[in-house]
Amino acid sequence: MIAAINGFALGGGCETAMACTIRVAAENAKFGQPEVKLGILPGGGGTQRLPRLVGKGRALQLILSGETINAQEAYRIGLVNEVVPAVELISRAEAILKQIFANAPVGVKYALDAVNKGMETNLSDALSLEASYFGLCAATEDKNEGDDGLSRKACPDISRPVNSNQIAPPIAR
Repeated sequence: MIAAINGFALGGGCETAMACTIRVAAENAKFGQPEVKLGILPGGGGTQRLPRLVGKGRALQLILSGETINAQEAYRIGLVNEVVPAVELISRAEAILKQIFANAPVGVKYALDAVNKGMETNLSDALSLEASYFGLCAATEDKNEGDDGLSRKACPDISRPVNSNQIAPPIAR
């Protein structure tokens, strides 16, 4: 899922954006976890997702201070993937989706799973998981079409419909 963030993403809004695979922000976007100012803590994943995205130290600073940051700072620390003018926000998010959809669905699905599941385990187990997924992909029609396309020096024809066993991330607006 791609988050296209325009305006304020504070508290739950920031947590929703962090739950997305990719985050694109408009230049005017603001981010923060101000819950401590209300006597609570981020309860929608902020204490877990923010450190994974920006590192423990920066996450603690944002969470414990309740500070709000702008889009450029969010990009600098790794909270968002890109910052674009507001008028280009949706078109840029859609362009990223088109780039993803142009790739082999099985490869995209397994790459996403390998990264997500690999982040939850140690490096050795994560590398084994990656190798398993690689083996599964190597036996697919997508892999064969990709090889054929490369040998012909042509783009592979992997523009098949995405089924329920493949990835189809929508844009979160």
